[in-house]
Amino acid sequence: MPAARELLLDAAFTALGTRPWHGVRMVDVAAAAGVSRQTLYNEFGSKDGLARALVRREAETFLAGVEHSLATARDADAPDATGPDTAGRDPVDAGDRCAAAALWTLRTARANPFVRAALTGCRGDRLPPAAAPSVPAPRAGREARPPRGALSPGALVGRIRDSVAGAVGADAPGLPPDAVLRACEAAVRLTLSYVVAPAPSDEEVAAEVAGLVRALLAQE
Repeated sequence: MPAARELLLDAAFTALGTRPWHGVRMVDVAAAAGVSRQTLYNEFGSKDGLARALVRREAETFLAGVEHSLATARDADAPDATGPDTAGRDPVDAGDRCAAAALWTLRTARANPFVRAALTGCRGDRLPPAAAPSVPAPRAGREARPPRGALSPGALVGRIRDSVAGAVGADAPGLPPDAVLRACEAAVRLTLSYVVAPAPSDEEVAAEVAGLVRALLAQE
């Protein structure tokens, strides 16, 4: 059975499917999780604490999914990086890795409002303030800091880029690391443009991302 903390986070996430965060009551979250309200406060301290923990969990789950998508690109059926896979196809390359990460990102952002808010910085009025910096952005001259618990979109892009670059670099150790980073960041930012303005097909986006990465790395 999941620990009380995970049950409470699950209950809070589910509650947001039917009402905005300001309408979510701690007593209802505790009841849905099957624990006492005191247990809820012992775990998180306050409603803000619950929101921050939920934001962190969703972000880390998303990032773990990025890692998994990279490791299992194209069904993980390429035996090595030197010959065709069991289906007779070329080995997994940088384009395949980036395409897999793009598909995961697009699908998760569509299904999970916390991930979409973290990637775009736009949370709307249903999510807690901890989910993303408020929009519109603060005026020039004022430092914009995301609420505690939230990764800024820029920081999240950096985490995704580094994960993708690590996988690509492992496949092709002869490529210049700075070129790999640039290509992977371009792939991530292209993917994010389709999170904001979706295309008719996620697979078409993934193919576009793969083509971009291959073209950029072919210049090296």
